[in-house]
Amino acid sequence: MFAFSLILIFSISLSIFILLRATARRRGRLPPGNLGLPFIGETLQLISAYKTENPEPFIDDRVARYGSVFTTHLFGEPTVFSADPETNRLILQNEGRLFESSYPGSISNLLGRHSLLLMRGSLHKRMHSLTMSFANSAIIRDHLLLDIDRLVRLNMDSWTGRVLLMEETKKITFQLTVKQLMSFDPCEWTENLMKEYMLVIEGFFTIPLPIFSTTYRRAIQARRKVAEALSLVVRERRRESERGERKNDMLAALFDEEGGGGGFSDEEIVDFMLALLVAGYETTSTIMTLAVKFLTETPLALAQLKDEHEEIRVKRGEKEALLWEDYKSMSFTQCVVNETLRVANIISGVFRRAMTDVTIKEGYTIPKGWKVFASLRGVHMDHHHFKDARVFNPWRWQNSSGTSSTVNMFNPFGGGPRRCPGAELARVELSVFLHRLVTQYSWEAEQDKLVFFPTTRTQKRYPIIVQRLNKD
Repeated sequence: MFAFSLILIFSISLSIFILLRATARRRGRLPPGNLGLPFIGETLQLISAYKTENPEPFIDDRVARYGSVFTTHLFGEPTVFSADPETNRLILQNEGRLFESSYPGSISNLLGRHSLLLMRGSLHKRMHSLTMSFANSAIIRDHLLLDIDRLVRLNMDSWTGRVLLMEETKKITFQLTVKQLMSFDPCEWTENLMKEYMLVIEGFFTIPLPIFSTTYRRAIQARRKVAEALSLVVRERRRESERGERKNDMLAALFDEEGGGGGFSDEEIVDFMLALLVAGYETTSTIMTLAVKFLTETPLALAQLKDEHEEIRVKRGEKEALLWEDYKSMSFTQCVVNETLRVANIISGVFRRAMTDVTIKEGYTIPKGWKVFASLRGVHMDHHHFKDARVFNPWRWQNSSGTSSTVNMFNPFGGGPRRCPGAELARVELSVFLHRLVTQYSWEAEQDKLVFFPTTRTQKRYPIIVQRLNKD
């Protein structure tokens, strides 16, 4: 019976595969490429490449063979893969007109249909605008910067000896995100919530069938626990809001009808917050870790960064909170931030689905219903766009010599209507973290390697041996 089921599934997959090829040929000229095996496509080759320290050959080989836009088959669907900045701009800027957000089933199921990543239309515009208004420069300057600096120092004060930096940065960013969303300071509740979140994230790039994947099954169970915990908070805060009590956080903004919120169901708010916790916690912590890794491997850049922050420390004092003017004075730090974002490529690219047949460069057609992957990494690591693209060189951002004159080459936070609303907040968090790190500690790093699947990380969580600096 089991063998018959497998044969049936394979036969259906093969039929769909052949039908898709035939339909695409009738509609127009597909970009060149290879759909690979039925159902599986080239997914295994992609995963194998991204489990190594150097995933570039997956893109390099296909770009060399087919060009910067090519056809492949990933995560069960035929996909047009773009490493071309012009095509990526077309994809990102035409959200809701030619393309719509579409991600693998595992991500969709774990984030929830009301997450900002998956919302569409007017609801997405409303939620995106609300998030932008709560993470803009004025809000960060007047309300968030103090908490960012306080929580970074609170965590660093306990560092001694051997530290797993990736674990420590995850604690920092999770605590920051929980504080900004719900006004919770670090406690047992936040620690338990973070443990469940880690299980959720592990299931993002798995087969979305609990019977086949224990990782996905654990992730679904963890997601349920996280949703239950957040639901309790939302219900209590809604009661407080109805009594006229208000906190200065994202959850309060979701209840505030005058400020653009209000009218959201508990389910919508829970999905929305769950996704924001993932976004704020996972990506920024990885950027923090990799910035330290790249700086450690580039001593001249680290020395220049230390000089910049030592000037601020002398002026401000080690125990005084950083001010917005201090952040705005960190010019070389922003070069380091840009280069870390470019080389690390935490967001490798974005998935979309074509809402209609779309004609792109050289007369190729993306058929309606097909997946599209706009590869940000493919552009950032291309020597045609960035000189010595695979070398960490923060000085390239001090002038225009590091990039070509073509616009939209650098998009670490995506673009168009779905550009990450927390872009400035992530920059501030990383800058404050680097300031406190280089002015309070020296360190030696153990050997560690980068891998990029299921998320960008280091194999050993980047162990460093830290020593507190004695300042006058």
